[in-house]
Formats: sequence, C-alpha cells, structure tokens
Amino acid sequence: MAVALEIIEWFDATGQQMVCRIPREGSGTFKLGAQLIVRESQYALFFRDGRSLDTFGPGRYTLSTLNLPLLTKLISLPFGFESPFKVEVIFVNAKAFINLKWGTKQPVAFRDSEFKMIRLRAFGVYALRVVDPALFVNKIVGTQSLYTTDMIQDFLRDIIVARLNDLLGETMKTILDLPKYYDELAGGTKARVLEDFQKNGIELLDFVINSITPPEEVMKVIDERSGMGAVGDINRYMQFKAARAIEKASEAAGDGAAAGTASAGMGLGLGAGFGMMLPGMIKQAMTPAGQPPAAGVPTPPMLCKKCNGPVPLNANFCPNCGEAIGGAPCPKCNTPNPSGSKFCSNCGNKLA
Repeated sequence: MAVALEIIEWFDATGQQMVCRIPREGSGTFKLGAQLIVRESQYALFFRDGRSLDTFGPGRYTLSTLNLPLLTKLISLPFGFESPFKVEVIFVNAKAFINLKWGTKQPVAFRDSEFKMIRLRAFGVYALRVVDPALFVNKIVGTQSLYTTDMIQDFLRDIIVARLNDLLGETMKTILDLPKYYDELAGGTKARVLEDFQKNGIELLDFVINSITPPEEVMKVIDERSGMGAVGDINRYMQFKAARAIEKASEAAGDGAAAGTASAGMGLGLGAGFGMMLPGMIKQAMTPAGQPPAAGVPTPPMLCKKCNGPVPLNANFCPNCGEAIGGAPCPKCNTPNPSGSKFCSNCGNKLA
C-alpha cells in the first residue's frame, strides 16, 4: 500500500546534481495539504499524466486547489479534495555550477601563416546555471531520475570547441600573436555559444581560456626564435663569445706561468696577443649590423681546438701549443693540410 507523502523537499549533497525527480521511479502518491519546500537555489516542477502543471519558485507551499488550480480539474470529485493523487515532482538546481572544464579531445587543425598547417590543443573552464527549468527538463533531462553536470559536459564541450575553432580561423593568422588575443578569443567564444546554451534553458555565466598550445616540436621552434631575439645580432654575439674565450685562456695560461718558463712564455704570448686583438674585436663588435668593418681593423683569428689560444688564419700549427691546425699531415713532408685536400699544399704529394 502506497503511503502519501506529507513533506516534499530535496537536498543536493554533492553540489553537482542539476535535476532530481521525486519519486525516483513511477509516480508519487501525494495528498492535498502536503508541504512543498523549495529553497532559494531551486525550482520545483509538477507533472501529472505526462503534463507540466506548474513551476514553483523558492518558498513553502501547501498543496491545495489554490496553489494547483489545474490539478483541481484532474482530481475526481467522488474521491473528495482530501484524496491522495499521483504526481511527479522534479526539482531543478538553480545555483551556479562553476569550474566546469572544457578542452579539445583531439588537436584541431589551424592554418598558420608562419608554421603552415599545425594542430592546436585548447583548455579552459566555464560556469553555468539553469534559467528555464521547464525547457531544460523537457529538452535535456527527459524522464531521467537524476541528472548531473558530468552528463552534460561532453555535449557542451563539443559546442564550445566548434565555436572556438571557427573563431581562431577568423581572428588569428599565426599563433605567435596568440598572447594578445586571449581576452578577445574568450569573449568571442562566449558570445557565440550563448545562443546554444539559451535554447536549452541554460545561461553561460563565465568562460575562460586557460591555454591554447601547439605541438611540442612547434614549441621548440618558438623557443629558438625567442632565444635568437634575445641574442640580437648573431655576428656581434659570436665576436663577444670569442673575446671572452680568449680572455679566459689568457688568464688560465697566466696562472700557470709560475709553474715553469715554458708556461710563463705561453701565458705571456697569449696575454700579448689578446691585448693586440682586443681593441680591433671591440671596435668590430660595436660596428652597426650590416655595415662592413672599418679599414685597418684585423679580423678576429680562429681559436686552437686544444688550448683555445688565438691562431693566425694561415697558420698550420698553433703558436702556443704546437697543435696541428689543418687536417692529416702529408706523409711525405709532414705538412698539415685542410680536411678534404687531395694534394699537399707544400710538396704537391697526392693525399687521397
């Protein structure tokens, strides 16, 4: 035997339930005079025989013919107005559901003016609430007894990604300009999905794009470009690095001078060489990019791969440590030749 309910109310302990049906299955037996309690963050919809009879906002209601005028016509008079009747009460959560996540399942294609066709991933959060409970229940929930945010997020995510993908193609030419477009993309996407949400009885409160990222290999290229931008003129940067290397080599050789006469001579030579070369290197480094060096300024020499000391451009051996500068020595006259040489530059002997 069914027991008539006297108090009808609903609590959401999880904070993620959007709709709850009472009773969960079938129709409930309620009695005229029962108390319906609807909280500030809720709506209550009454259904009988598959029809929506009324929607209640926040408050405490006594079920009577005053509150349910449509129900009065459906109750059979022979049973009297105190007789129980079977209806369904559907509670709809009207609170704001925040921190709902959206993102691309698969990277979306984007035609970039710098990197050609690339794929992007996008992620973010949004907040919503139900503003038309009858429309939301009839179009989205149907006869389900419980409906949560997890059950609608896939549907809404696909709408968001589709609208964002269109907006990216219309707004940007290259992802290098992405940082200055974050706010515009978020605002534009929100405006485009508003209608999609509203036609299902939902209001989009907030929409945030957390990140739009290209593939890892594209990120590496962007990092390299950033590094080049920080360096500036690569020629002047390399000249500066060479001058620092010569200075360190000179200091190291000078520190070892006390160990012996040979080391002292080497340090002295390096120090003298560095002193002669430094003015020209500094002057050349200070020359504006794209402008040839001033006349009389010597070209910075190459460095020995063994002792890192300066070596004249046409030298075959390092004047500091004796290391061969060229390729393999000639088997006939023992003269070093550049790598790949077919004949010895000194005696003409065939090398390869």
